[in-house]
Amino acid sequence: MTQTIAEKNFTSQLFVILDEVFVTHHGIFLDARTSLFETLRGISAAEASIPVGGKCASLAAQVKHVTFYIEVLEKYIQGKSPGKVDWGEIWRTMEQVSPEEWAALQTELQATYERLLTLLQSTPTWDNEEVIGGAMAIMVHTAYHLGEIRQALCALK
Repeated sequence: MTQTIAEKNFTSQLFVILDEVFVTHHGIFLDARTSLFETLRGISAAEASIPVGGKCASLAAQVKHVTFYIEVLEKYIQGKSPGKVDWGEIWRTMEQVSPEEWAALQTELQATYERLLTLLQSTPTWDNEEVIGGAMAIMVHTAYHLGEIRQALCALK
């Protein structure tokens, strides 16, 4: 016997968890004031430019990578081919950022998240593996990088 999950039950929880990852605490898995956007607001451009541990990427690279990942999966969710994707380019090229560049990276991430949210909220049906898988992958991937960023801050501050 096949059981199904009510679409509203699935999507309501997905959107609350996405909101906690990106925007604000809901008590699901993060501590208060530790969402991605809340965390980034407390980081200066100088701090965002420091490669963590000497061989690792900077926080600026982490933010650029999250934005890039969402953009690639946004195409996947829409059933479009993202084309050839160079996952390593950001890690190889993103280094120091000025205060203006750091602000722009955060603004770009915010705009990309809002565009994704609009796409997901306007999805007519969730009976599609690409939509479900893409949304879940973005949520999990971003939570992973949020953890990376928060751990790096322990070393940087």
